[in-house]
Amino acid sequence: MARMLARSTTIHGDRASVDAGIAYVRDEVMPQVRAMEGCVGLSMLADRTSGHCIVTTSWADEAALRASEDGVRALAQHTVSTLGGTPELQEWEVAAMHRVHEPHPAAAARVTWLRTDPASVDRAVDAVRLSLMPKLEDLPGFCGLSVMVRREEGLTVASVSYDTAEDLAAAAEGAREFREDFAPTMGIRAVGTEEFEVAIAHLRVPETI
Repeated sequence: MARMLARSTTIHGDRASVDAGIAYVRDEVMPQVRAMEGCVGLSMLADRTSGHCIVTTSWADEAALRASEDGVRALAQHTVSTLGGTPELQEWEVAAMHRVHEPHPAAAARVTWLRTDPASVDRAVDAVRLSLMPKLEDLPGFCGLSVMVRREEGLTVASVSYDTAEDLAAAAEGAREFREDFAPTMGIRAVGTEEFEVAIAHLRVPETI
């Protein structure tokens, strides 16, 4: 089976332009990207306080990811013209995906970046899947979990979504315990964590857990 891949466009934009940026991605970018061969879907996370936004597209295989490069780059530049800032494009392997249900319009997400030895990336993925996810499923408002990796850099990013910002806040202690207490025992270092509004949720990556 071909690996499912993703491309993220990270933009540190103008917070006053976040609404316009979400509208542009929803109405202009998403239809064009989803029409590209091999596209599986698109999601957008937004922080209205900082202007930090992450647009992620998912692709069926390496060939689809490569064929989409020029088109996605052009759309990213147009998105930046709406949001301000500069885009950072990164490619990922989708290592795990689990959803209880699709996020609601008021959904929120916590994104955590984890660093480990490149040879131990699978251990980081398993730590999230086997140690963190069972605890998440018992929490009120849990929607789903996605894990993506850049193996050559030893980088793993886990995104956990909840029905509301209140549910996200209620889960903060468990997330902290994973980052600060459990992960270091596995040789995994949390290098960043941020909270976002789930502005668009159409990634459509198949369930892997």
